[in-house]
Amino acid sequence: MKEFKGKVLCLDRSDINTDEIIPAKYLTEIEKIAMKPHLLEDLTLEGFHPEKDLKEKAVVLTRENFGCGSSREHAPWALEVNGINVVIARSFARIFRQNMFNCGMLAIELPEEDIQTLFDACAGKGAKIAVDLDASLIRVSPGDLALPFSISEFDRALVRTGGWVEYADQNY
Repeated sequence: MKEFKGKVLCLDRSDINTDEIIPAKYLTEIEKIAMKPHLLEDLTLEGFHPEKDLKEKAVVLTRENFGCGSSREHAPWALEVNGINVVIARSFARIFRQNMFNCGMLAIELPEEDIQTLFDACAGKGAKIAVDLDASLIRVSPGDLALPFSISEFDRALVRTGGWVEYADQNY
């Protein structure tokens, strides 16, 4: 199972689309690693510099409708190859959300109040988040903030086994 913890990348914007996550011109790549340097290179967000801000980040915190736009597995792959296995948002585009779980990654939806609490605790502070999948808790350090989350048991099983392919291998 992947790790679901690390430094937080705060992207304080709604409607970040899949072309901003990984531009379409890289969709012809046949290896995930080729996408690594291009993650979020087309994202327009004041003060955001991908070459600097992505270093050592493992969790993305953002607003609503993350992953909207064209449906493509490349968007979660580009996150994964950069060591990001958790995205926490108010909401996700349906296909992007399922692609995250199909890749054994976490797409955690929280109410707006909890998203704001996380932004207040993390933005500009070098905070870390650890997700306890068994307890369904998001823990922020430094500090003692812990927020509950829920995902379906099927999505939890996909994450535990490493994604859809591994789940199918074990169950069919």
